[in-house]
Amino acid sequence: MADISISNLIKTYPGGTERATDDVSLHIADGSFTVLLGPSGCGKTTLLRMLAGLELPDSGSISIGGRDVTYLPPNKRNISMVFQSYAVFPHRSVRYNIGFGLQMAKVAKEQIDKKVQWAADLLQLTPYLDRLPAQLSGGQRQRVAVARAIVVDADVLLMDEPLSNLDALLRLNFRSELKKIVQDLGTTTVYVTHDQSEALSLGDQVAVMRKGRIAQLGDPLDVYDAPSDRFVGGFIGSPPMNFVDAAVTPDGELVVGDQRLMAPSLLQSFGNHSIVLGVRAENVSVAKERASGHIAATVLVVEPMGSTILLTVDVEGQTLKVQAPPSFRTAPHQTIWLGFSPNTMRFYDRETSMALEAN
Repeated sequence: MADISISNLIKTYPGGTERATDDVSLHIADGSFTVLLGPSGCGKTTLLRMLAGLELPDSGSISIGGRDVTYLPPNKRNISMVFQSYAVFPHRSVRYNIGFGLQMAKVAKEQIDKKVQWAADLLQLTPYLDRLPAQLSGGQRQRVAVARAIVVDADVLLMDEPLSNLDALLRLNFRSELKKIVQDLGTTTVYVTHDQSEALSLGDQVAVMRKGRIAQLGDPLDVYDAPSDRFVGGFIGSPPMNFVDAAVTPDGELVVGDQRLMAPSLLQSFGNHSIVLGVRAENVSVAKERASGHIAATVLVVEPMGSTILLTVDVEGQTLKVQAPPSFRTAPHQTIWLGFSPNTMRFYDRETSMALEAN
């Protein structure tokens, strides 16, 4: 078993005034793929480095497979790591780079050769084993780094934005390959990224971090569909979730400006309150003619995206992003009508920004 238990980790860098990690607790199941997601400076890389033993916490504990590793050096934790930079030896062959960790562990040469060949086959590097890294593309060099990490049979695989140096198309292709490789290996994996598309596509669970804390932890689709607060909804999604100031009437109706919307029964618990409506662009329907339960919007910008059209619209002085089918034709300054499905609406407290729940 190589589950990971992180308990109340606190870390402040010397000279810093804010905690890099602020009382973080997290359990990662054996064999699972967990993504730490958040903007720069949120503490995700610090947390990963403490898991690796490259940073030590001020307080708290880390256990791997039930063994306390909080203050053990990296070489005593049985972990492997893939860094953002390729971190390969430029003057050594691909074969040497992949087998380096095994050589340091004094594994027999025959076994090293066998493991290197296995990893090279898995990552499509066999034709390049005797080349130098400079003779490889960026994607191939990152494959070398991944191969080096998986040959050592570590309990935990740590990855710090390993795809960030690749171009968009290569990144997309390698992402799906990486997910399959990790699934086949069954190694407990912790992956750091600021790219929410990577997080949603790769992880079994996603921990969204903000200011050293975990803002939300859960299944990727649950985090996307039901953000726990406005920060999570605004960070995840492209475009991010729309947030609209609204009010709830005493009888539970939802009012935006002078217009009324159909609303779920949840709002009956918050009658006569000012709230924030959250809705994803793809969950807003568009029409050219007025329809029951729809509200009027003025088109500001039209952006054809191929499979969809992204519209920026004005509703009662508030700007929203909505998606229309590619056949929908409109232009700036035109009036269109928006429909909101009650089961895709999310509601947030205007003061705390936290999601509202039924009493």
